[in-house]
Amino acid sequence: MSLKIAVIACVAVLAFADQSPYPAPPAYAPPAPYHPPPKGYPAEPEYPDVPPKYNYNYGVADGYSGANFGHTESRDGYKTEGSYTVDLPDGRKQIVKYVDNGDGLVAEVTYEGEAQYPEYKPTYKPAPPAYGPPPPAYA
Repeated sequence: MSLKIAVIACVAVLAFADQSPYPAPPAYAPPAPYHPPPKGYPAEPEYPDVPPKYNYNYGVADGYSGANFGHTESRDGYKTEGSYTVDLPDGRKQIVKYVDNGDGLVAEVTYEGEAQYPEYKPTYKPAPPAYGPPPPAYA
């Protein structure tokens, strides 16, 4: 009797094993055929063939933080030229002038002033070590 129950259980397991617990994936239709746009309708927008032309500049001079820098640039067609300046932390001013005629950037970097490196003087007293006896106090 137990052999019959074991055989029936194995047959039932095999019967349910070929069925997936998940639903079947949806069937997709083939994509719609391509139809070119009608004649007279531009496929892509047409832009006027005008060379770029602009001028801009800006500058920042903040006395609180010490930031002082600026930038100027102008472009007419393929020719771009400009310059920018920045005050460096060592007291010098860096000036960069650049030109690009469409064949590559050419930059000239110059500095005004002389670098200043003042002697470092710490304004804090180091903490005593956290271990061992305290240092001796002399009167």
